[in-house]
Amino acid sequence: QVQLVESGGGLVQPGGSLSLSCAPSVRTSSNFPMAWFRQAPRNEREFVAAVSRWGLETWYADSVKGRFTITRGDATNIIYLHMNNLQPEDTAVYYCAGGQTAGSRSPGAYNYWGRGTQVTVSS
Repeated sequence: QVQLVESGGGLVQPGGSLSLSCAPSVRTSSNFPMAWFRQAPRNEREFVAAVSRWGLETWYADSVKGRFTITRGDATNIIYLHMNNLQPEDTAVYYCAGGQTAGSRSPGAYNYWGRGTQVTVSS
């Protein structure tokens, strides 16, 4: 079973930037579509961004479009989330996910998950 591991969370001031990364805990034999989700206290897990198997297509939630960028390493299942102009409403635990359906905004479409990394935006 593939386990994903996120890193890069932390505390940042409003308007600041932060980058997250995600990598499999074991060697994987093929690329799969991947995504970032986030969950704030008392909220459901929500879609943030997704990237296709080879990084040729990306999808974003309207709330982060123009501020966040998802990228992936060449021929790998390592992905990144570059976040700019962060706002307090971006505060959440951010999760990395991997699945079979590129661009899906439903958590149920993903088979592999990380344990999450906390991002806090506060002055």
